[in-house]
Amino acid sequence: MRGRDSRRAVRGSRVRQADAVRPPLPPLPTPAGSARVFVPQGYEAGYDYPLVVWLADPTAGFDLARVMARTSVRNFVAVQPAAGRDPEAGAWRAIDRVRDRWSVHPRRIYLVGQGSGGTAAFRIACRAPEAFGGVVSLGGPFPLDEGLFAAVSRVRRLPMLLCLGRDEVAAHRVDRVLRLFHAAGAALSLRMYPGVVDLSSGVLADVNRWLMDDVCGTATAAPARCAP
Repeated sequence: MRGRDSRRAVRGSRVRQADAVRPPLPPLPTPAGSARVFVPQGYEAGYDYPLVVWLADPTAGFDLARVMARTSVRNFVAVQPAAGRDPEAGAWRAIDRVRDRWSVHPRRIYLVGQGSGGTAAFRIACRAPEAFGGVVSLGGPFPLDEGLFAAVSRVRRLPMLLCLGRDEVAAHRVDRVLRLFHAAGAALSLRMYPGVVDLSSGVLADVNRWLMDDVCGTATAAPARCAP
């Protein structure tokens, strides 16, 4: 698998150029109430793709094709679980559906959530850390008071990224979150942006880089930092 990762890294510059000039593939047609699936351009059945599970904020608009066009149209298979009362059950159903049909690396499944979907991503990943390669929250606070670090020896191996706008820091109790992760020896990267985090190209490009650093084995533990 290391050889595949190396070849994938070498193709990185070409991937970024292709993402910039080629229109995205639309999500596959699905029945009402079903998960939406995004298959990357140039899909190769023999390659085990990373899977990005997008947990949208139900109060905000979310377009999977548009989001993946800003993230990467080649690097990932992606799925948006069907909306429902139980985001966790919906996420697992969506993962099972995608793995049954498309080539997905079983240890490179990433939860990425926006707003309340980001909080749900933290919750789901911390309850089953061995099932995921990492978790990203875009503006969704970490659920501090739910005892998610009860199995700290398992959770501390799970890479996590929290993206926040500077205006959101106080409301998200970031100081408490950082102290919790530090005490647990867990890995949390924090990136801050002007204003409020959204699904802009700049934010999603950072998400793509963070995910691909992990996929290619180039990720390093880094202190929290502010985005320029």
